[in-house]
Amino acid sequence: MYKANESRYEGMTYNRVGNSGLKLSAVSLGMWHNFGDVDVLENQREIVHTAFDNGITHFDLANNYGPPAGSGEINFGRILKEDLLSYRDEMIISSKAGYYMWPGPYGEWGSKKYIVASCDQSLKRVGVDYFDIFYHHRPDEDTPIEETANALDLLVRQGKALYIGISNYSAEQTKEIAKVFKELKTPFIIHQPRYNMFDRWIEGELTDVLEEEGLGAITFSPLAQGLLTNRYLNGIPADSRAARSDSPFLSEEKVEETMEKVSKLNAIAVNRNQTLAEMALAWNLQQKSVCSVLIGASRKEQVLDNIKALENQSFTKDELAEIDRITK
Repeated sequence: MYKANESRYEGMTYNRVGNSGLKLSAVSLGMWHNFGDVDVLENQREIVHTAFDNGITHFDLANNYGPPAGSGEINFGRILKEDLLSYRDEMIISSKAGYYMWPGPYGEWGSKKYIVASCDQSLKRVGVDYFDIFYHHRPDEDTPIEETANALDLLVRQGKALYIGISNYSAEQTKEIAKVFKELKTPFIIHQPRYNMFDRWIEGELTDVLEEEGLGAITFSPLAQGLLTNRYLNGIPADSRAARSDSPFLSEEKVEETMEKVSKLNAIAVNRNQTLAEMALAWNLQQKSVCSVLIGASRKEQVLDNIKALENQSFTKDELAEIDRITK
């Protein structure tokens, strides 16, 4: 029988999400990979237990997480029911809708038909009455933004979501949907963009919009699919993601072209008494509007390693300037 660590909140930082009343753990656990039916359930259980025992209260899902799609929610729901249900009110559980889930014209994107049906399905898979945050996963150019916003607002009014978020929206799209949410008085509080030292697109326009609208950001891919770790410092391991010919996110060419930059960044991390991954996560958190970083983990030790980033979150002006010189 699982019993949570009584001192779980002592080492974690909790940051307010924009102007809302909600706080998120500075490190959140994402379930994009490693929680599907192709993965070992007991390992998933260890990862979730380790995260919660160390103050991670936010668990981030989506309807298409797995593989196969839907299995990430089902497996997390099983762990929740068997081990963590008595702690539900201490947890922030989020999910999303936007990517392909079923055949036909209503199985993806941003229509009211899809969003409402997808949320209902996700609630059943996870086994909860509501999501703390429900996101639209990607913008839909073919659906009026008012329809998408109204569908998300409806979920709040129906008690299926407490807060609303968006993901992968541009600065202009964020501003446009924020205007609709203001008129509806929807508790729209958060944006989930990709962000890391090698992918800095949010800086400037989007971060300015987030600040203007009182929104927080939770960033995904903070380690650039493993580039910003010690995984590739000495070449490309045969069992790595980059070595796989079927990997859509990382390739040998991408690793090779960034190797020199990664080595220079690692030298800065060493001087800070951090690993490169710890420094990369801490660097995300110093960006304005960022309240949490999403980590992925294939074993519990990675969760513990990533949490160490919180032990040193401050950067000198010289360090930030050198990181800019290397990565921009």
